[in-house]
Amino acid sequence: MFVSEGRASILHADLDSFYASVEQRDDPTLRGRPVIVGGGVVPAASYEAKADGVRTAMSAGQARRLCPAAVVVPPRMTAYGLASDAVFDVFRDITPLVEPISVDEAFLDVTGLRRLSGEPLQIGAALREQVRERVGLPITVGIARTKFLAKVASQVAKPDGLLLVPPDRELAFLHPLPVRRLWGVGPKTADKLQAHGIQTVAQVAELSESTLASLVGRAMGAQLFALSRNIDRRRVSTTRHRRSVGAQRALGRRRYPPTELDAVVIGLIDRITRRMRAANRTGRTVVLRLRFDDFTRVTRSHTLPGATASTAPLLAAARGLVAAAAPMIAERGLTLIGFAVSNIDRGGAQQLELPLGRTGRDLLDIDAAVDRVRARYGNSALTRGVLIGRDTGLEVPHLPD
Repeated sequence: MFVSEGRASILHADLDSFYASVEQRDDPTLRGRPVIVGGGVVPAASYEAKADGVRTAMSAGQARRLCPAAVVVPPRMTAYGLASDAVFDVFRDITPLVEPISVDEAFLDVTGLRRLSGEPLQIGAALREQVRERVGLPITVGIARTKFLAKVASQVAKPDGLLLVPPDRELAFLHPLPVRRLWGVGPKTADKLQAHGIQTVAQVAELSESTLASLVGRAMGAQLFALSRNIDRRRVSTTRHRRSVGAQRALGRRRYPPTELDAVVIGLIDRITRRMRAANRTGRTVVLRLRFDDFTRVTRSHTLPGATASTAPLLAAARGLVAAAAPMIAERGLTLIGFAVSNIDRGGAQQLELPLGRTGRDLLDIDAAVDRVRARYGNSALTRGVLIGRDTGLEVPHLPD
């Protein structure tokens, strides 16, 4: 276990219902009222709406049935991006040791700040106060000796809370919690454990690593064995590199004809490759992620012979993966589709050779010309004909690539 001076000095800071909180901040009439952000599928909801059962990725129709008093507002991604930037400015004013996790979440290491800023609990309180004063948003902070436990603490303290787990109370705090609090434990893993009468972290901690491996697999078993004992050797890293660039879209429960689904695929791959080129990144592996009507998920991947950020070869790979999954989609229905490009080459090398004498560099030149037009006139200024007039989904704020 990584322990800094034997004290709890890692903070996990997590904005509360981020998108909905920005809407309530900017429109005082929404404060204290249930708010649903989005139209077809819910990307975010306020805690007042969540109290009535509204959840992220739920269809808007179902959300409105659960919470008829909710105010539905359109998403404003630019506003959320600006709010995220302002919050991270606060983080970096607190400490230079900030590890972003998402646009509304980060780890902070305040180990060396006691003489300058006080004890970690005081620093956490000051962070929350500054985010409230400078950005106008509520934020929850968990404090512990490990990243894992700091994140668990912030989850327990939500919403708008502050919780420190003292070193001598770590296992007393962790062990009574349900197994879903352990990283990596989703519904399927929780069901496997509960089928054997394992419902709490304490019950996981009673098992050997080999026993856990027999229940949930070797990798997951090793992870649960460590986390149930608060063993987490990861440090807060300021040089964390993105391992993939991705995008996804929730589809609701409406059945999409093949041509409409292909338009969604085109829009997602276009979005991903645009980000890759802007960050001078190339990749070799295209990963497809699907979620079906019964909430089961599948992942498929295809690796190209060389790295590229060109839209055409990555789109061809994506279409091939969707075509192979078409029987499952037709049988089980589709509620979410996503892609990621991994095996990232941070040097941006274009090595892919293509038929008819064209190379990845040729296609990149075409893509670069399109990118220049979009940079000057906006992303909608130049688009594929098949996407004209279509809803391409929300382009959510993201960390720098």
